[in-house]
Amino acid sequence: ANPSSPVLYKNMALAHLASGALPEAIAALNQSLALEPYSFLALLSKGSILEQMNQVRSAAEVYKNALKIAPPAANTPPSLQAPLNRAREVVDQQARAMGEYLREKLAGLQSSFSGEALARFNESVDVLSGVRKIYNAEPIQYHYPRLQAIPYFDRSHIPWMTDLEAATDTIRGELTTLLNAGLPGFSPYVAYAPGTPENQFAELNHNSNWSSLWLWRDGQRQEEAMAQCPQTTAVLDALPLADQPGFAPTALFSALAPRTRIPAHTGSTNVRLLVHLPLVLPGPARFRVGNETREWELGEAWAFDDTIEHEAWNDADETRVIMIFDVWNPLLSEAERELIRQLLVTHRTWMEGG
Repeated sequence: ANPSSPVLYKNMALAHLASGALPEAIAALNQSLALEPYSFLALLSKGSILEQMNQVRSAAEVYKNALKIAPPAANTPPSLQAPLNRAREVVDQQARAMGEYLREKLAGLQSSFSGEALARFNESVDVLSGVRKIYNAEPIQYHYPRLQAIPYFDRSHIPWMTDLEAATDTIRGELTTLLNAGLPGFSPYVAYAPGTPENQFAELNHNSNWSSLWLWRDGQRQEEAMAQCPQTTAVLDALPLADQPGFAPTALFSALAPRTRIPAHTGSTNVRLLVHLPLVLPGPARFRVGNETREWELGEAWAFDDTIEHEAWNDADETRVIMIFDVWNPLLSEAERELIRQLLVTHRTWMEGG
């Protein structure tokens, strides 16, 4: 009476499933999906039946599509929780199995290139197998096209990094004085105005668990803080900080309370990099950019593109403190930098004009 109804074929699939006719059940679900390709229940059911037929790899691919359109957890009926959990489990298992298979089969060839920088290739294997996600630059203010989205920049791009690290004891000495005095001048890093969406930072908004002392802020020297840290200020003045009037440089001490996590987020623009210099590490502390998570080591700095999703953890029982500042993305030419400076100033003038 109504052969174009996807519900008809779902009911036929249920009848075949009840009678043990699994291939016929799959055929009926395929007919239903032909009429309604984005049917979450049909996809979830198809994955489950394929799994019963020991076609686990095919089941994982179907489960992937079902999970993409699964309803939010708050709207998921209790009866679907177990099937959804099973779908996630199968997808994860197959991703790991595929990754192991690919690495095993390519191990011989890869060993012939020992000494080569193959981190990108290794990450691509994990992305292909589904073990890792794809992370792109996601600036919240200004995106510069065609710049490579590099999570951590190679030190060859940052020739002055060794000089910065050599000043660690000097900088930490001034910071220790502030720590012993109870961190005067430090204030919550996240301090949104009333009515501003807090999103993932709700727990840290106006919370001193993540606090900072600014030496440069939006391109302005913070003279009072600099007066407390004259040697640190001298170190920064000798570095090629980003110079973007009204925007950068930015430089600060960032203190994270014990057992505190900074949630995943992205920064303002990919025309700059952020530099981290660890100064106080009372215990384990981690930092993730994209697919790569690193442990901080005292006095070992890195530069990263903060428009790629990143997050931080202080797993220790005492406060962790690092210094953060921004520099130009080294992949930009001098001509591009000068044009970007003027573009940002001109854009601000437009915005302030009402």
